[in-house]
Amino acid sequence: MADMPQKLQNQIAQYQQLQQQLQLLMAQRNQYSLQLEEVGRAIDELGRTGADTPVFRNVGSLLIKVEKMEELKKELSEMKDTLGIKVKSLERQENHLKERFGALRTELQSALKGAG
Repeated sequence: MADMPQKLQNQIAQYQQLQQQLQLLMAQRNQYSLQLEEVGRAIDELGRTGADTPVFRNVGSLLIKVEKMEELKKELSEMKDTLGIKVKSLERQENHLKERFGALRTELQSALKGAG
């Protein structure tokens, strides 16, 4: 790599950095997507439970009985909205990084063909 032009070395380093950022972003998006699905399932399940069915909230390593079901539903709904916004934001960032990644890959391929 010592005999490569500095510009090409910098582009390769940038390419690797973009690849790492993209992997991290995808992992974060997947994590939030899973949380979003979990909250959605919880909301659906609450909709199927009767008013006399006891519901418990997980707080650390404890289960605490929920007294006000409507407050819990509201809180879960807000959480779902927030997670949805985060997922969409991460998807936009991911798409932007994928575009930059693809463009840099094409540029690198051309440079390497020209150098080889």
